[in-house]
Amino acid sequence: MVGHILDLIHEEISQGKKGVLCTLVEVVGSAPRHLGARMWVRPDGSAVGTIGGGTVEFRIQERARAMLRRREGPGLVRESMWSDEVSEGEPACGGEVGIFLEILGQDRELIIFGAGHVGLAVARLGAFVGFAVTVWDERPEFASPERFPEARVLACPVDRVFEEGLRLSEESYVVIATRGHALDAAVAKALDGLPAAYIGMIGSRKKIATVREGLRRDGVSQRHLDRLFQPVGLPIGAETPEEIAVSVLSEIIAVASGADIGGLREPLRRGGSPAFPLFSGGAPDPEGV
Repeated sequence: MVGHILDLIHEEISQGKKGVLCTLVEVVGSAPRHLGARMWVRPDGSAVGTIGGGTVEFRIQERARAMLRRREGPGLVRESMWSDEVSEGEPACGGEVGIFLEILGQDRELIIFGAGHVGLAVARLGAFVGFAVTVWDERPEFASPERFPEARVLACPVDRVFEEGLRLSEESYVVIATRGHALDAAVAKALDGLPAAYIGMIGSRKKIATVREGLRRDGVSQRHLDRLFQPVGLPIGAETPEEIAVSVLSEIIAVASGADIGGLREPLRRGGSPAFPLFSGGAPDPEGV
């Protein structure tokens, strides 16, 4: 049965699906299943395998579904199996179990640093095209669930963002669009050495040159600087936050699909003249981002 579940999980993850693997890792006293028993819970609540059945298994399934909705990290859940919690006809095992829950299968995640006008527009469009969206800002009045109902929000100092649960992976697409140059630089520095499929920073060439030089002086690796998309977005002449969001998401989708980014970022030409000569990317540096 264990081999069957693992084969099934591998198949579903290969198809781009996800779920929660629930593994029995602790048993104190009596329990209906042995250590290593596994259950795979899908987002729709359907499950394969068993960790013991009954009310405990039902609660674990509900906990797994909540994890998927909230995109939580892995964790250990302990449940009592004492007789007064068991329904009529179920075995009164009288033990305690520990079940380790872990989400497997990675959504493409859009991580936006900055909850201003641009961050809001990028988050809305990102969610619309299917990304799992996380938005960070140090200002709670900006990074709030009410302002970003389609996203997970983190409101804390930038040096605590990873303590608050932010995780990057090879499926993370990052947009840096905070309220100022210094904060953009602090975010870019914090991402040095971390995995990501894409990291883009908003701003004009002058701003970006200044930020890059400061990062270089602060010891940020050249490899990290070279992977930053600057200015962020494809060169479509974007001006409004909504237009900038289209520019940014177009570039991110192009990166995700393996398109020719170099060719797409070349300034468009009409009659031999650059249509957008000021920016190699699509997004300028608007005030109040």
